[in-house]
Amino acid sequence: MRQVFHGATQIIEHPRSDLGRKHLDFGEGFYVTDLKNQAEQWAQIVALKRNEQPVLNIYSFDNQQVESKYRCLKFPSYNKEWLDFVCSNRRGNNLWKDYDIIEGGVADDRVAVTVELYYNGYISHEDALRRLAYLKLNNQICIINQEIIDNYLVFMSSQSL
Repeated sequence: MRQVFHGATQIIEHPRSDLGRKHLDFGEGFYVTDLKNQAEQWAQIVALKRNEQPVLNIYSFDNQQVESKYRCLKFPSYNKEWLDFVCSNRRGNNLWKDYDIIEGGVADDRVAVTVELYYNGYISHEDALRRLAYLKLNNQICIINQEIIDNYLVFMSSQSL
C-alpha cells in the first residue's frame, strides 16, 4: 500500500476519472501524487485562483495490485519518451487512452517552458532533455480507469491547509 495525495478545494471521498481535462500531461483522469508537499502546493494554487480554502485529500493506494492487473505506464525520469508523450497528449493525440494508469514527472511551470519550446520546434529533444536534467523530478499519477479508483484507491482523510 502506498499513501497518495490530491490537492483541491474540496473533500473528494469518491473521485471520478472522467471529470479531468483531456489535454493534460497524462490525459483525462484523477491525478494524485505520493509527494505531500507537491499536493499541498497544487491545493494552494487552485484555492488562490478560486478564492477558496485549500484541502489536502489523503488516500491509500494498492499500486501493487494495480500494476499486476492493468495497463500501466511509468516514466522514471524526464526522458525523450516522457517528453514526446506529454507533447503528444497536449496536442490532442490522446496516447493516454492506451493505458489505465500513468505515472511520471509533472510538466509544471519550471518544466512547461522547455516542453513548449520543444513542442513548437524551437529546440531539439536533446536540448530539452539537457534543460530538464537539472530539475528535481516531481511525481504525478493519473488514474484513467474508474475501476482502479473504485477498487484500489481508498479515501483516508482530508486536511484543510
